[in-house]
Amino acid sequence: MNSSDQLFINGTWLSAVDGATREIFNPATNEVITLVSDASLSDTEKAIHAARTAFDSGPWPRLTATERATYLFKLADLIEAQAEALAMVETRNSGKPLREARYDVADASACFRYYAGLITKPSGETYAVPDPNILAMTVREPIGVCAQIIPWNYPFLMAAWKLAPGLAAGNCCILKPAETTPLSAIELFNLIAQLNFPPGSVQLLLGSGPTVGNLLAESPLVDKIAFTGSTKTGRSIMRAATGNIKKVTLELGGKSPNIVFADADLNLALEYALFAIFAGQGQVCTAGSRLLLQDTLAETFLPRLAEASRCIVVGDGMNPDTEMGPLISPLQLERVQAYIQSGLAEGAQLLCGGQRINTPECERGNFLEPTIFVHTHPCMKIVQEEIFGPVLVVQLFHDEAEAISLANDSVYGLAAGVFTSDTTKGLRVLKQLRAGITWLNTYHPTFNEAPWGGYKQSGIGRELGTYGLDAYLEIKQININLAPQPLGWYRKCFS
Repeated sequence: MNSSDQLFINGTWLSAVDGATREIFNPATNEVITLVSDASLSDTEKAIHAARTAFDSGPWPRLTATERATYLFKLADLIEAQAEALAMVETRNSGKPLREARYDVADASACFRYYAGLITKPSGETYAVPDPNILAMTVREPIGVCAQIIPWNYPFLMAAWKLAPGLAAGNCCILKPAETTPLSAIELFNLIAQLNFPPGSVQLLLGSGPTVGNLLAESPLVDKIAFTGSTKTGRSIMRAATGNIKKVTLELGGKSPNIVFADADLNLALEYALFAIFAGQGQVCTAGSRLLLQDTLAETFLPRLAEASRCIVVGDGMNPDTEMGPLISPLQLERVQAYIQSGLAEGAQLLCGGQRINTPECERGNFLEPTIFVHTHPCMKIVQEEIFGPVLVVQLFHDEAEAISLANDSVYGLAAGVFTSDTTKGLRVLKQLRAGITWLNTYHPTFNEAPWGGYKQSGIGRELGTYGLDAYLEIKQININLAPQPLGWYRKCFS
């Protein structure tokens, strides 16, 4: 494969038809890593037609579940064999600490294994209907051509979350990574190419959202689109998908509350408050970006929180000591800095952080100090809008009812955490939170076996678990007459 031949269409590596390329940067240094192909509308149409032909007449949907599972198990094996190299590519391109990238690669391998195993398990049903001569049943069948658009914060893992269930179900998939972070997806498709997946069963398109993504959402030849990213872009995809009433799965933004009650294990709550927001540089859809703290804790907990935040090691993700890496791009850094200025203008106060880091190691990259705001109120932009950076806003509450009210005061409903030593209270609060993913005395654990998705403007549908597989399957009802006899309905016609 040549350096610019990075579109994988119909089982072949290709350059963009017009020869266009895009520079890919290391966010820790803003140096160019490489050039990749930048797909045009023509390239996108070529990939769509290849997937359509492959689904309508190719082998992949017609393989047995066991045969498809064999491909996915082998892919998981190859990922494991090259895990360290894949993690290094992920860190260099996305900026995340290498230890986080290693977890992502391991989770991705496990995701392919999970769906390889799940697809061979029983999935149909039979029904006891009133007519004893009718055998009624359902079967599940692949949807068709599935376009999958993934973000830049978890490039390798999100590729697995989309491709594993889509391919396991027998669909033909088209993956579009984020423009800024395509390198680990390219490596994944190198492994797919080694395994000789049937032509057209899985394609890779690199390119911009307005060009490639929009056509994937609009095309009448695409049966489903799955998107992870901002709520704003999700709305655009929903509108574009109405042309042929596509199946749509959207995992969108969040402004997730992390509630700490006075009876919590405060050492535990302190560490998780940091982890909830500063893991992944805060560029995580489920980030605990709102710390809801019981007011009696403010005097003692907040100084400890600030002190601990200042101790976080920020730097190049390739450095083994790094605990928080750079933001993905100068543009994202500017966007987060604008939110910090907005918070100050609206009267919030910085407890710590708020500045770009200009040490010798960090001066060329997109590094920002771990930042915490206090003296906030619910109407502030920094409280209501997703910042997608290492910025935590603290909200104080007096009692359980106020904590629930503040937590639910958001257009988002993706995730929420609760810390308390009273398990009964914790469960009582979790049941009242309008969020799709919740944690008690922990934050951020994610499992391939459990559904992932949100309420309200945080999305539509679920990924992972059996729900994630169902999102790539149609349900067909089949009725079989076990004792065929004349109906006798039209008596004069058949007398």
